[in-house]
Amino acid sequence: MTIAPQSFPFVSVSGSPRERGRQYGEAAADRVRISAEIYASQLTDLGLDERATAGLISDFVPLMEDFGAHYVEEMRGIAEGADIPFEHVVLINARTEIVSMARLETGIPEDDPDGCTGAVILPSRSATGRLIHGQNWDWRAKCAETAIVLRVANDDGPDFMTFTEAGGLARCGMNAAGIAITANYLESDRDYKTRGVPLPLIRRKALEQQHVALAMRAVAITPKACANNMIVSQSGGWAIDFECAPDETFPLYPDDGLVVHANHWLSPVALSKLKDMGIPSTPDSFYRDWRVRELLQAKGRKLTAEDLKAAFFDDFATPYAVCRPPRPTARGNLSATVAMVIMEPETGVMEVAPLPAINRTFTRYSLADDPVELEAAE
Repeated sequence: MTIAPQSFPFVSVSGSPRERGRQYGEAAADRVRISAEIYASQLTDLGLDERATAGLISDFVPLMEDFGAHYVEEMRGIAEGADIPFEHVVLINARTEIVSMARLETGIPEDDPDGCTGAVILPSRSATGRLIHGQNWDWRAKCAETAIVLRVANDDGPDFMTFTEAGGLARCGMNAAGIAITANYLESDRDYKTRGVPLPLIRRKALEQQHVALAMRAVAITPKACANNMIVSQSGGWAIDFECAPDETFPLYPDDGLVVHANHWLSPVALSKLKDMGIPSTPDSFYRDWRVRELLQAKGRKLTAEDLKAAFFDDFATPYAVCRPPRPTARGNLSATVAMVIMEPETGVMEVAPLPAINRTFTRYSLADDPVELEAAE
């Protein structure tokens, strides 16, 4: 039986990258250690010994340092604060790439991919005139015990807030310049041919930008090891979906004031150039984005954050639904929609519900104020 926590811990940090990291590691030490254990045990289960694991991890450190030395400094601080090896924090931040590369070496397929359904409601379709950006994060149910909301008072750029696995630099989030980002799993036949910058660092760089053009640049041109879908928005009235192959990016624009994306490739240009390899593990993606769009359109021309929540709560074809209840995978792990995240970047507010298929209580996090628990959604 899985019991949903009522909220995710809130960690607020400031200072130099190393200082921020130490504060972060100390405040979320237990969760950082669990994060590291989850992915280290995955590598052990795949048959990798300590030497092979160390080799995979060490390959990513120079890439991270070249992309931004302050990211490595912050990770060293997290390791110090949580009292774990630095390499374990690198593993948390490059877990998609490292675990997938290990699977390729061993020939063992993934059975619980990092899913997600994301959406943006542009101001033209918003009842308040404010942009709304959100997602359901589908992954291991156990990660409800590792996720946090991190707020960073940034000395060199806008303050930002991110929902992330403890020890991670970013997952989805928004900043004080009104920029927001979410991400969805994608897979292609170009993946893992070369090394690339780990995905959490790319999302983090987008959140550090004062201007949306520079946030888009970080997503669009940074070399990656694997495919990923990232939706970037700006509160003034802009959103774009980037379907990213490791070496090429394919933009998708809003349709009737909405952006909706799940885990299959949509760009006709992309589909003419590469092969979608994610269908065997996420066949439900074909109806998840369709369901969210149809449910939003059925609500009329002016939509609210509650309308987006209702669409993300959709249980059609459960347990392979937009809102996934905890269910066993082929190898016995529990997979679930770990969190529902709803953001209004203009107001700097993020609402998050853990394991929303079994819990409808949101906590409101803010760039300016302390967290507030809300009444359960209808």
